[in-house]
Amino acid sequence: MKRGKNYKAFREKLTQSKYSLDEALGLVKENNKTKFDASIELHIHLNLSKKGDQSVRGTVDLPNPTGKKVRIAVFAEAEKQKEAKDAGAKIVGADDLVEKVSRGFTDFDVVIATPQMMPRIGKLGKVLGVLGLMPNPKAGTITPEPGKLVEQFQKGRIEFRNDKLNNIHQVVGKVSMKPEKVKENVLAIYHAVSQAKPEGVKGSFIQNMTLASTMGPGIRIDLTSLK
Repeated sequence: MKRGKNYKAFREKLTQSKYSLDEALGLVKENNKTKFDASIELHIHLNLSKKGDQSVRGTVDLPNPTGKKVRIAVFAEAEKQKEAKDAGAKIVGADDLVEKVSRGFTDFDVVIATPQMMPRIGKLGKVLGVLGLMPNPKAGTITPEPGKLVEQFQKGRIEFRNDKLNNIHQVVGKVSMKPEKVKENVLAIYHAVSQAKPEGVKGSFIQNMTLASTMGPGIRIDLTSLK
């Protein structure tokens, strides 16, 4: 992959292999060269066993909005649909939404469902499951009160999960945000992921964490600076 001169110049400034969280945030903001308000992303690599089919999934309420607009889809019976819409959900339905998703519609980031809808959306496993979006009790996305959950996601709740390479990727803020607010979000995710450690994990669970702005190089965080 070809890298621009700004990217290469930034890489040359990184004289250390790891930086404290405060230093990493300072470097990301100082060296952002995009003409738009770039996102700041956190990437976490986990020590998970492939043999034991270990996985990590959960939710956390971030102290501060990340600036990323969350697209929420809600599967609910008729009497619960108004509740979800009043809370701000734009994609709401029952069998009609099941049919739409089965035909390939996936223009959403979070899926919420009432318990009554779960048998009907089971056939969407090949679509939602592949994307890691199937409503799940562990992630708290199955609820009899979809309106309340929609509000929580809009206020800053995020769902995290590991991918096939045992990485978690999450937007934690914008370059324009105050560093302390981004730091609070990073620490909230770090502690939530730490607490989601599966049984049987040997050695260090969180192996490394990296911060990067949109189109910028990753800066490795010294994990000892988080304790």
